[in-house]
Amino acid sequence: MLKNLLKQLSKELQGELLDDGLTRALYATDASVYRKIPLGVVYPKNVEDIKTVVRFASEHGLGLIPRTAGTSLAGQCVGDGLVVDVSKHFTKILSLDKENMQVTVEPGVVRDELNQYLEPFGLFFGPNTSTSNRCMIGGMVGNNSSGTTSIQYGVTRDKVVSLNTVLSDGSEAVFKALSDTEYQEKLNGTSLEASIYKNIHKELIKKEVRLEIEAEFPKPEIHRRNTGYAVDTLLDRAVFGGGQPGMNLCPLLSGSEGTLAFTTAITLQLDSLPPPLTAMVVTHYKSLEACLADVAPVMRHSLQLCEMMDKVILDCTKNNRTQRANRFFVEGDPEALLMLQVSGQDEAALEAAIAQLKDTISASGNSYASPVLYGAQIKMAIELRKAGLGLLGNIVGDRKAVACIEDTAVALPDLKDFIQEFTAIMKGYGQKAVYYAHAGAGELHLRPILNLKKQEDVGLFRAITTEVAHLTKKYRGSFSGEHGDGIVRAEFIPIMIGEKNYQLLRRVKSYFDPKGIFNPGKIVDAYPMDRSFRYEVNRAEPEIPTLLDFSDSEGILKAAEKCNGSGDCRKTEKMAGAMCPSYHATRNERHTTRGRANALREFLTTAPENKNRFDKKELKEVFDLCLSCKACASECPSNVDVATLKAEFLYQYQEANGYPLRSKLFAHNTKLNKLGSAVAGLTNAVYKSSVLGGALKKTAGVAKERSLPQVHRFDFDAHLKRAVNGNGAKKRKLALYIDEFTHYLDVELGRDAITLLTGLGYDLELFYAESGRTFLSKGFLKQAKQLAEKNMPRLKSFARAGIPLIGLEPSAILTFRDEYKRLYPNAETAAAVAQNVFLLEEFLAMEIEKGEVRQEQFTTQARTIKIHGHCHQKALSNQKVTFDVLNLPKNYKVTLIPSGCCGMAGSFGYEKEHYEVSMQIGELKLFPAIRKSPQDTIISANGTSCRHQIYDGTKRKALHPVTIMKEALVVG
Repeated sequence: MLKNLLKQLSKELQGELLDDGLTRALYATDASVYRKIPLGVVYPKNVEDIKTVVRFASEHGLGLIPRTAGTSLAGQCVGDGLVVDVSKHFTKILSLDKENMQVTVEPGVVRDELNQYLEPFGLFFGPNTSTSNRCMIGGMVGNNSSGTTSIQYGVTRDKVVSLNTVLSDGSEAVFKALSDTEYQEKLNGTSLEASIYKNIHKELIKKEVRLEIEAEFPKPEIHRRNTGYAVDTLLDRAVFGGGQPGMNLCPLLSGSEGTLAFTTAITLQLDSLPPPLTAMVVTHYKSLEACLADVAPVMRHSLQLCEMMDKVILDCTKNNRTQRANRFFVEGDPEALLMLQVSGQDEAALEAAIAQLKDTISASGNSYASPVLYGAQIKMAIELRKAGLGLLGNIVGDRKAVACIEDTAVALPDLKDFIQEFTAIMKGYGQKAVYYAHAGAGELHLRPILNLKKQEDVGLFRAITTEVAHLTKKYRGSFSGEHGDGIVRAEFIPIMIGEKNYQLLRRVKSYFDPKGIFNPGKIVDAYPMDRSFRYEVNRAEPEIPTLLDFSDSEGILKAAEKCNGSGDCRKTEKMAGAMCPSYHATRNERHTTRGRANALREFLTTAPENKNRFDKKELKEVFDLCLSCKACASECPSNVDVATLKAEFLYQYQEANGYPLRSKLFAHNTKLNKLGSAVAGLTNAVYKSSVLGGALKKTAGVAKERSLPQVHRFDFDAHLKRAVNGNGAKKRKLALYIDEFTHYLDVELGRDAITLLTGLGYDLELFYAESGRTFLSKGFLKQAKQLAEKNMPRLKSFARAGIPLIGLEPSAILTFRDEYKRLYPNAETAAAVAQNVFLLEEFLAMEIEKGEVRQEQFTTQARTIKIHGHCHQKALSNQKVTFDVLNLPKNYKVTLIPSGCCGMAGSFGYEKEHYEVSMQIGELKLFPAIRKSPQDTIISANGTSCRHQIYDGTKRKALHPVTIMKEALVVG
């Protein structure tokens, strides 16, 4: 019956309604510990769609769960009704009022993207969460988000000017500041909106109600307070004894978690951009107590932010590829850090602010180090702090830092005493908590480390949360500073504000939403906080054998479970990084790293034990647009490596269902290229023929628009012999890897590498081998494993002899550094090999640093170069080495294209059903950047697929760095 009703609803919408198993599984979780399978997911296209859905829910008694990026930590975005995802279509910036410094946006606008738009106007939106590169304004209003800058710019509630909403009866209402006259008109109306004003007026006009609020709500000086509905903010109105005229319900709706109305547009008050010059003083402490003791003194200064990180968070960053470099400022092994940012209009003002702050720090004597950071260094430090919550997911095993008491806020004078009592509670439970905080705002993110798969720890989850709730109440703090009540804390609202005030909140909810359709189970009449977890409590852990070695995560299931839902993979192409290219093109949750990890976790967990757990069409669907770019392996704070998960899935799925012809052709591409190169002229003529080549593409399932790569036959050994004869003195011995792509397709690269390296005086030998990349990309893991075992003896011999192995194609050479660790049974040998393989640019960059390769060996001719970096290089190495090498010639002007993934990704872009997405990805950043470049600008790309994609998308020929440097070499 309900299925038919949903089908009928779908027909009435201009947007989509999906109720398939995969979509429902993807939206069953957010960034919290909870899981609730929804009835379906609606992607409304306009306000009329939202009104239709609201009326439908009201008629049939269904819950509606509003959702933007789904990064909520308290379970706000999960429920068993209909999830309404506005992140796909409600993404427009509607208007900008420069004179009044106000902007109107739809709820799906990303916070950092809004600020990118505002920057040319000298404006910005201040509240700044750790998720700011993907969180959306609608979610920030729903949670009353704060972030690092709240001590300077306030919280979201302070910035909301007006809210366009759909009420629970399907009518529209705009909430904003009302004059006394306008307020009186509302009180005299007959609509649902009017009855809301009337009923709230009747409640708060009573003196005893106001006195109860003033006595029981968190202290008003605690700016970060999200406990329940903010009825206390309405008491400043003159009609209720305050000093402000009229009425404004926006503060009440801010932080209401979508339980009162459905927001469709938001007008925000903006600030002028902060002073141009900033510096960050990072104070280091040997104890948490010493750190906390400094908070009150430093807050006497005009700080833009005052953030704390403890040793647990800092230790997590050691093992994250992206964040390791951001630890540059950490001295020794501190128990805690304070990150204190000051600003100034000029250098003199900035230096004065730094000096005054350092005087205060020195006077306390609590800190043992206080380095000062400037410019890009500050950004790196902030990125380290922002990654903190996600990095907690890196703890291997089932014990995790659990979000339940991580949002307490107390008045600043109470902070030290509160933490001392909190620490005592944790010790009583045998806990070492994680301290991660907006210390300047009196808010610490405090997380116990628990295994919520075990009933014993579920009991601790409730007991610890309950005891800390009572402690927070003792100090009249807020149990929800910025992350909201959701499921995890809503149960404790009666403790925090008293039973009478809680009943008032229930009545407020009923005035807005008499049938309880908006986000039920949150704030009032809460779901139990110790049920509906992601994992079945006391379950027998599924045993899932794999061909790849996932022991570093205690198995493939726990590798997927590392995803905590923080949603870093939902950042768009407008933000830095490459993750996740298919999401950039489609904006679909199923095409995020989170979506893929969640789907794998869901179906591996719920599949019958006696069947192949991977044999699920839903998993095939969710992995279909994964380009295996590996951006997630480094950019995801939890290092969820979906490319590796996909390789194992494909293997297991194809073992059950057979290996398709096209996959066989791509996987065994090296053998085909070898055969074709024997008659290269004939092969290339066939490839170029519109008839024969077209028939071949059609048979193989290759997009007709694609050009096929040309095969070649070349004697590298003979070329090496000629090159050696032409050069004299020899430096150290190197092995040049002639990979499967260089051997038969990009032979000029091998030739140029030999010329360059021998010209620089290196003693060269050649190593021919197939890396297994094509097998890995298509899930032919048995064949990849055989190659690993075949290649390892020679790779090991290079490592033992101290002979670096240098590679040209990132996806091939980096296979030895990455996947071979999972394919080869001897971990020690695989690790030694991994440390001995280098991209050509990596090796040359090291040699430049040592003075072995010098600027005077290269041309002084002026050239302009733009670099597109390979995804595997970005994930497993870095682009800076290519930048540094190409910058060596004196007059070369080099820049990096901030391009993310090119969209080709090996065979992905050739496949006819993926061609459109492949080109969409290229068009996001890479193609436009190249088209804007003058024709005499050299485009550099070290990936064979990247060069092919660039040619197909722009008709520009990109050169490998080795070719550019070979052409630049003038003195050996």
